[in-house]
Amino acid sequence: MESLYSQSALGRGIQFIGIGKHGSKDLPEELVLEILRELQSGKANPLQMGVFFGALATKGVATHEYRLEAFLGEGVLRDPAKLYQRLCPDSPETVREIGVKILNKTSLDPQEAEQLGDYLLSHSPGESFRGMAASVLRIRYETEAEYLGLIRAAEATYTAGFRSPAPAPKPVVQLAEPFDGVEHSYLITPLLAHFLQEQGYLAVSMMGRSGGPKLAFNLLDLYEALPPAFLADNEQLHGAPPAYGWALHQKHLSPALDAWTERRRQMLKRPFLATMEKVLNPCRASVLITSVFHITYLEKMVRLADMTGFTGVIVLKRGLEGTLAPSIARASGILCAAKTAGGTWKTQTFEGDAGDLSPFRADRDAVVEPLRPADNLPLIHRYTATGRTGNEDFDKRVGLAKALYSKGLEWIRKGQ
Repeated sequence: MESLYSQSALGRGIQFIGIGKHGSKDLPEELVLEILRELQSGKANPLQMGVFFGALATKGVATHEYRLEAFLGEGVLRDPAKLYQRLCPDSPETVREIGVKILNKTSLDPQEAEQLGDYLLSHSPGESFRGMAASVLRIRYETEAEYLGLIRAAEATYTAGFRSPAPAPKPVVQLAEPFDGVEHSYLITPLLAHFLQEQGYLAVSMMGRSGGPKLAFNLLDLYEALPPAFLADNEQLHGAPPAYGWALHQKHLSPALDAWTERRRQMLKRPFLATMEKVLNPCRASVLITSVFHITYLEKMVRLADMTGFTGVIVLKRGLEGTLAPSIARASGILCAAKTAGGTWKTQTFEGDAGDLSPFRADRDAVVEPLRPADNLPLIHRYTATGRTGNEDFDKRVGLAKALYSKGLEWIRKGQ
């Protein structure tokens, strides 16, 4: 779905150069001129301006891209301090040093990252700074020290009901997949939560409004159509759990994080929040079940989960559209990690094409077109009632997911 934000000259520039650490390309000359005209018109979106110039500074400026100095001022693109001053004149002086450091491609220590996070999640002015900082961190990849500080800042924004522990009567498993949802496949996460609770766990699913890039059907949409299950505070974990586990809406956990949804739509690229929001652990869950877009993030998710108090982690690789639903055709599987009594972590992988899982495999994954949320809901209810739906692709996928995650949970139990 194309948004108005992607149609601006800056938006098209962001999509061209804001690709990632190794994928950015120089801008076409005509687009440079279009961006310059948009900047000079005085109608440029401040957040997109910050995102764009953060990406440009991180990529490195090509000769023809210096034409943008007709707006910025001569020599500004060669001097991070001048670029910061030109882009972020409304930002507080307290974050100036951090801003210049970011433009210099210098990593932050945990204290600096926490200060940055406090500012990003505040009501202080400075949208260009917010866009620039989030853009640079995303493209050069955040360090673990930076994640630690940003996580601390996010935890400080929790609402009162999630700030103090209320130990649950059963072990809590947290389910967390990307908030931007799916476009061509059914969601199965409520069935996974239902299955986990049958195994003696409490299930909590993290969710929120989609910040993009996909602005489609997500887990929040599905849970809003299910019987009420939204968690208001940790005390509720002592009550009878809903059939499909507890749903933790980001707006109930942290209005400051939820407020970033509109900014994320303007950014057009996933910022650091898309990874961080999945590992936050307000319910003091012991096990995290999550997924990754990129295989390089498998081990990183374990290290981030360690920062927020999880002692067991299951990470699905190559899930359909990045969700917790495994592929029944392509190579898929899970990385499991368990924290031992001595404080060290050990890991184990389980592949989705193992011989004992062959009944759940198929030649291809179904592409659901059109994907209608109203069709997903009956599949959830039918599978819960009878253990099958008649949709072979859906039934095999749920069966494979249950088998994989069962293996992972059993291994974690034995490994701790």
